[in-house]
Amino acid sequence: MIDTLISLRLLVVSGSAADKDLWRQGVTMATVPIELFESADAADAGQRLRDAIDIVLVDAALQDAGEVVAAARAVQPPPLVLSVVPAGDRACEGLDISGGTVECPAGAEHARMLLNRCIRVRVPTRVMIVDDSGVMRTIVRKILDASQFRLDISEAREGTDALAKIRSGMVDMVFLDYNMPGLNGLETLSEIKRETPSVAVVMISSSPDPVVVARAGDIGAAGFLKKPFFPKDVDEVLERHYALRAPF
Repeated sequence: MIDTLISLRLLVVSGSAADKDLWRQGVTMATVPIELFESADAADAGQRLRDAIDIVLVDAALQDAGEVVAAARAVQPPPLVLSVVPAGDRACEGLDISGGTVECPAGAEHARMLLNRCIRVRVPTRVMIVDDSGVMRTIVRKILDASQFRLDISEAREGTDALAKIRSGMVDMVFLDYNMPGLNGLETLSEIKRETPSVAVVMISSSPDPVVVARAGDIGAAGFLKKPFFPKDVDEVLERHYALRAPF
């Protein structure tokens, strides 16, 4: 999938010269060309954001980090904004960044790994909605369309249909309803993980039973969402999927 992305425009907003140097080194080793822009404060970042930036990495310790986020969200189309935090530091907790977090680079190789993660985020994730209700599929599609992540969305009416489409190799993630005729959600989940374990599956249900939730986790579900859910809930699932949650 990374090969489908030609290049990336990245803005690093940080007051740390050492961190910026590590990001520069990581850029030279990334899997696709990255055009790197740098800023040390919100005022300069606002100017840089005019350059059609794809991703903004903002140091959560910056005094005006919130202003950087606000400026990025005012741009159309808005870039994905990620907070950069030291491992074990909770500095970003008060910063309203819904795109997720990454650790400060600990070295050039670590920076390369983090940048490749950013590259992966900008490639559309091929998502399938599996629900026997056409109305519910439409609702879930609208919620997914509102996500800040890039999603290529398809649909299936039930488990057997979903499995046939997944076997084509064109699905990365499934949003799977539990209550379906024929194969139910757990049965479909089991078959997906047996045949294509790399496909992430998020279970959805209007009344999740704790036993079912636990069983889904044991089988390998990446998450469980209770209907109704919202774009923010989807983004949190996707942040975990993309590993955009820095360890605290």
